[in-house]
Amino acid sequence: MSLTLDLSGRVAVVTGGTRGVGAGIARSFLKAGADVVVCARRPPDTPVAAAGRTARFRRLDLRDPPAVGEFFTHVAAEYGRLDCLVNNAGGTPYRLLGAAGPERHARVLELNLTAPLTASLAAYEVMRGRPAGGSIIMIGSVSGARPSPGTAAYGAAKAGLESLARTMAVEWAPQVRVNTLVLGMVRTELTALHYGDEAGVAAVGATVPLGRLAEPDEIGDAAVFLASDRAAYLTGASLLVHGGGERPAFLDAATANHPATPPSTEES
Repeated sequence: MSLTLDLSGRVAVVTGGTRGVGAGIARSFLKAGADVVVCARRPPDTPVAAAGRTARFRRLDLRDPPAVGEFFTHVAAEYGRLDCLVNNAGGTPYRLLGAAGPERHARVLELNLTAPLTASLAAYEVMRGRPAGGSIIMIGSVSGARPSPGTAAYGAAKAGLESLARTMAVEWAPQVRVNTLVLGMVRTELTALHYGDEAGVAAVGATVPLGRLAEPDEIGDAAVFLASDRAAYLTGASLLVHGGGERPAFLDAATANHPATPPSTEES
């Protein structure tokens, strides 16, 4: 049985798809044969392309609900369909809770939680009337499931995004499937700003059980799977794409003191 994921003839929108993880997702959809529209506030430095095909760029501020509604109406009119929305746009500056007022943290919540809700509502209006329905994919983060010092509002937004996706999956079934990719650390063009030179990146990657950061196209491959017919019975799911997560700190501490016998955490 072939496991090839063919999305030929389908239309996907990737928010924030002009660079980093979003561009990797867009490239994977292009490779799978889909027509791809990427949207962001600024155009990409170079067109997002793969397999001899190029994603179409549309300028959009996801924090403007009327503009978002017009965008999805235009996509549906131009292509005659919308099969998948990937809510990738987001991000945050490093900011300790006490270092800024609530309005700054609220803007992080707006971009990472409210904007995906706005886009999803608009996409649903297009998908709900189609016999084949559609698929919405949230791009979550491990920050939503663990303490996130310096990015607290971002972590809270990502936790909320998973909850939102699970509720959408129930309310919008069976027409529209809604799932979440929960990402760990991904290597992008901005990685050096966070982790320094290659030695720093390698040191950070060594904390991941698989020994490295993810590549954007690997995130894209997981998104293509969730959008495909191979995932037809998956909705309300959270797929961990984090290389095994983070090695527990107590293991390193224990090994330093007792190299041969790390302590057991089991209780009788």
